[in-house]
Formats: sequence, structure tokens, C-alpha cells
Amino acid sequence: MSATIEQLIQSAGELPSMPQVTQKALTIIRSPEADPAELASILSMDQVLTSLVLRWSNSAHFGIKSRVATVHHAIMVLGMNTLRELLLASSVSRYLNRPVPGYDLKQGELWKHSMGVATGARMVTEHISRKLSEEAYYAGLMCDIGKLAFEKLLRTSDVSLPEWNGNTFLEMERKHFGVDHAMLGAEMARRWHLPDELVAAIAYHHNPSEAQDFVMIASAVHVADAAMMMLGVGVGKDGLKYELDSEALKLLKIDDQDLITLLDKIMAEIQMAEILISY
Repeated sequence: MSATIEQLIQSAGELPSMPQVTQKALTIIRSPEADPAELASILSMDQVLTSLVLRWSNSAHFGIKSRVATVHHAIMVLGMNTLRELLLASSVSRYLNRPVPGYDLKQGELWKHSMGVATGARMVTEHISRKLSEEAYYAGLMCDIGKLAFEKLLRTSDVSLPEWNGNTFLEMERKHFGVDHAMLGAEMARRWHLPDELVAAIAYHHNPSEAQDFVMIASAVHVADAAMMMLGVGVGKDGLKYELDSEALKLLKIDDQDLITLLDKIMAEIQMAEILISY
């Protein structure tokens, strides 16, 4: 069976859009002249986001002694960069925090995996530049959104059969269906109007050397994704049937000890994310 990207998206139902308030808030945050008052006004239009922002700013993680009672104060406490990460993670979690039966993932497993990839991708690029580490975080968070649509094709596929052996899982997706979840995820990202570097990282997070101008960010997501598989978080029907690109490790200057340290740090960040991002 083969399927076009359009057919897969249609089979998954209407492509979810990012909430309008979140989109507007992220646009304001990206502006060099971001106005906290305008941002507070936008966020206050959404009851769910208002409650989340206030809860985030009052959490023990930020160590504020006095109670934060307004969105404007919360923005000052959190800072623009942290707020941007939390807003995007919260928005995307609405889609990722669901069962993905085609990949044999229970509710919450894909979300946890994605949070770990995002955190890991940011960590392995922090020594390069702040801008790259921020972009790598978002790319890691979104890297597997294609699975949400692709999984419907896998529901009736027995990947234990010999015909599914001998190649990486990505290659077998292409062989059996004419498209893979990374290609599908990249198309979803385009329709969400995400930047080219994020689209490329999603498309090539399993084969980063093909990302051309965006090989660094794709490598970061690739290594972080591999780290999550090593931890066994969000590993489903596709198992460990992906290859770790050694060139990506060299590019990011990561050795075996760095990888072990990364695994420990990622797990701590996932636990914090579970506390901060819940409805």
C-alpha cells in the first residue's frame, strides 16, 4: 500500500492548527521590541493559557517568594525565552499527548519522547549558540508530529514479519507506503508556517547529513532522538530500528561520556516538564 502525503493528512482528519492566541503570543515574543503589556493582554484572552502561565510562574522551580497574581507579573518572572518554550510545548502537547496505536504508544508516551528530544537537542547545541539551541528545542519538540497521521497506516501492519527486517524503520515506511513519518511531519510543519530550519530538521532528523544548510540543527535533533530511544522513552513498534549517525556526534563534538551525561540530564528535564505542563 502506498499513500501520498495529502491522503495521509486527510485520513488523519483535519490537520490541527495551533491555537490563535498562542500563535499571536509567539509572534510578539519573536519581535525584538516585544511588549510585555501587549503580550499579557493577548494571553489573558485565553483562560487556559492564563491559568497555565500563572501556575508556571508560581511553581517552586522559579523560586518566587511572593505570589504571582497577574499575567504581566508572570511574564516578568518567567522571561520571554522560558515563556516561549512553555507556550509551544503546551500547545503541541495537546496533539502529542494521545495514544498512537499504530506505533504501539500509550497516551503520553509520544509527548514525553518529544519533550526529551526537545530538551536534548537544546542541550547539545548550547555551546554553539543561543539561537541555535532555541531553534533545536522547537525542532525536537515537533520532530515526530508526522506519526500522528502516519500511525493509521501502521495499525494493520505486522512489523515482526520478515519483510520488515533488514532495513531501518524509516526505509521500510517508504518501501511499504511510499512516504515516511518524517516527510509527513515536515509537510505538517510547512502548513503550520514554521521556519525552514525547523521543517528541515523534522524532515531529516533520522538522516541529518541530507539536511544541507540545516545539518547542524538536524544533527542535534537526531542525537537527542537517539538518546530518548536509548532511554526507552516513547519507543514503540518501530523499536530501535534506526541508525545513529556517527557524523552527527562528530559535528556536535559529542563523545560517549557526553552522551551518558546527556541521558541523565534529559530525564530530569522530562520530570520537570510533566509537573509544569499539565491541564
